[in-house]
Amino acid sequence: MNTLDAIHGRRSIRNFNGEPITDAETHEILKAAYAAPVGRAMYDTLSLTVITNRELLDRWERLMQTAVGNPDLHPFYGAPCVILVSSAMPNAPMSNVNFSNAAILVQNMALAATELGVGACHIWGAVGVLGGNAELTAEMNIPEGMVPCCAIALGHFDGKYELREAIDSRIKTNFIK
Repeated sequence: MNTLDAIHGRRSIRNFNGEPITDAETHEILKAAYAAPVGRAMYDTLSLTVITNRELLDRWERLMQTAVGNPDLHPFYGAPCVILVSSAMPNAPMSNVNFSNAAILVQNMALAATELGVGACHIWGAVGVLGGNAELTAEMNIPEGMVPCCAIALGHFDGKYELREAIDSRIKTNFIK
């Protein structure tokens, strides 16, 4: 698959079949994160936590269900693996770089998953509830001073990625010449 096919084929998978990804797939997906551009070369401000412990994922899911008052919500869609990206968050004018770095890591992992035929879904909302739960974040071994920013749910799904047309009218675009 070429890069443009991966970009045009990538979509959020929200119907995992429960089959775990292999160690080789995990390794390739993590390599894509390691290859991501990191603003200001601030590699030491990033941390990845690969979670395949079902009990821990279920507790995180219940935390989200409680936070939004919806016991039927399943923010990981049954994915057997979630990779959490955390970053140091300095109080500085350029701290947006830290969120951007985390998001770029997740996007690189999503493109690698697309190439491998592994289902992937960016996770944002469920990450926000971790900030108020010191016990759960401690179990996730999130390094001191790091803040959970975003995540990616990974697993196998019944189906395959199909190329799709990018709709240019979805995002307002201004050209300044």
